[in-house]
Amino acid sequence: MTRSAGGVALAAVVAAIIAWAGPSVFPTGTTIYDPGRAWNGYTVLSPLAGDAAIVIDMNGNVVKRWAGYNSSAGGPVRVLPGGVVIGAAGTNAGKQESLALIARDFEGKELWRFDHNEQITGPGGAMTWALRQHHDWQREDFPAGYYSPGATPAPPPNTAAKTLALTHTTHTRPAVAEEMMLEDDRIIELAADGRVTWEWVVSDHIEDLHFDKDAREAIHTGNGGGDAGRGAFDWFHMNSATYVGPNHWYDEGDKRFAPENVVISSRAASIVAIVARDGKIVWQIGPDYGATPELRALRQVIGQHHAHLIPKGLPGAGNLLVFDNGGASGYGRPNAIALNGQNIYARPTSRVLEIDPVTLKLVWSYTSPTFFATNISGAQRLANGNTLVTEGPDGRLFEVNKDGVIVWEYVYPVFSGGGKGRPTNSVYRAYRVPYAWIPQLARPVEQTVTPPKVEEFRVK
Repeated sequence: MTRSAGGVALAAVVAAIIAWAGPSVFPTGTTIYDPGRAWNGYTVLSPLAGDAAIVIDMNGNVVKRWAGYNSSAGGPVRVLPGGVVIGAAGTNAGKQESLALIARDFEGKELWRFDHNEQITGPGGAMTWALRQHHDWQREDFPAGYYSPGATPAPPPNTAAKTLALTHTTHTRPAVAEEMMLEDDRIIELAADGRVTWEWVVSDHIEDLHFDKDAREAIHTGNGGGDAGRGAFDWFHMNSATYVGPNHWYDEGDKRFAPENVVISSRAASIVAIVARDGKIVWQIGPDYGATPELRALRQVIGQHHAHLIPKGLPGAGNLLVFDNGGASGYGRPNAIALNGQNIYARPTSRVLEIDPVTLKLVWSYTSPTFFATNISGAQRLANGNTLVTEGPDGRLFEVNKDGVIVWEYVYPVFSGGGKGRPTNSVYRAYRVPYAWIPQLARPVEQTVTPPKVEEFRVK
């Protein structure tokens, strides 16, 4: 599917902005670090290139590396207590999807894998099993995918648990799109033995997603603006699917936030929603952020990633945390701007948003004129109230406090792989974990890093 003329024009604007967007200082590695104000621990990286899961200390030293993980196909790797790593492995040729989810212990021994979902044509034309997983996955006992004081593994992390996997499926849905959907989004829940016990396919619920007539026509013909130019090939482009998890809203009687429900995020449609276990959509923001005064106050969310409820035990627990990428996205006319005849959503900066999901009040946000990640990326609420932000395309990670002060910053220094011969240092997502979660490593010595003044910086 070729990108629309509007998308091409916007890409030129985006490229100009990237030229002046960037990290606080010039070197790579850890560039800012205030040990007294940061939440200290190990940071787990999912680089897009390099086929590995990487752990660094606060000073940017690589302290552990597991080979054999493919974040460009399957999204984030995660480390659980005891030094167990889980992530996607293998690639379905020509598609952005993995063959399996695999857990390994600290030494790299495989503990378990999920790979029996659909049969695909493998090398040499032989049929083989594949998970067809992409972008996200979750264990039920870690609903947001990261540390919180109340998240303890049950069963132990070296044992398979109930797992949510965001996958693709291929089929036709004439009421939705003219052409075959090669990568329609399908969420499956896997029991510990790998059996599929629940599934939800997005195209089966398009009537519930509040698209207007113009948007439905754009989806049907594959003529969306900006990132929506993916058309029927990947029309919804779901980039996260996360258990709601235990939360005070449900405890207080709001059944929309049942812990087993699933938070979904669509990059192409700029929609965040909650799917109940009966398949119904019980909560939603987007695609029209002008529909109510509350949504207008939030302003347009565009092409967002990593939408999730902050887990219990952390500051802001129960609020929605989302990385609002900006750039271009969306179908149809609401809140769109006209660009070369196309109506698209566009903004040349990113935001991290913390939203009360009941009132839709903006509780906290972070942005700056030079903060812009066109794709991937994410945000994690830390135990001290700070937020760890992954500015993915530039390989930049930073920890920011409630006042917007950056207390730790790191730029991934390895450029490799990449498309069209261009190496990249992009990081799909990063997570901070306590030192105690990887007991095989000796706790590192933390050293303050104070950046030089930009006007005084020189390369020796």
